[in-house]
Amino acid sequence: MRRLGSYIHHRPEWPAFTWDPAALEALLGAVRHRQGRLLGRLEALGVDLRAEPTLRTLTLDVLKSSEIEGELLPPASVRSSIAWHLGLEQAALPPADRRVEGLVAMLLDATQQATAR
Repeated sequence: MRRLGSYIHHRPEWPAFTWDPAALEALLGAVRHRQGRLLGRLEALGVDLRAEPTLRTLTLDVLKSSEIEGELLPPASVRSSIAWHLGLEQAALPPADRRVEGLVAMLLDATQQATAR
């Protein structure tokens, strides 16, 4: 017996697919229910699900902006400074030096206070 590849375009019915909507709805409903329970538990533990992506994005913004200017900053120091400015947990992060603090403050002012002006 010939075994088909695991890629969808290797299947003989490609690209004309059919499915059972009732079976799919049941599976998606079960997944969505479990997702809701997980999110509820995380929220009860005080986990802010938006904090980490925000912290990661702002850290990359500062690092890339300073890199364009020819200055390489220590990522952990930048992350620590941003976490402090946003009031987030900074456990195990090194303190930021004055140069990093200044760049982070400027970036946050430019990006998060822009609509206030």
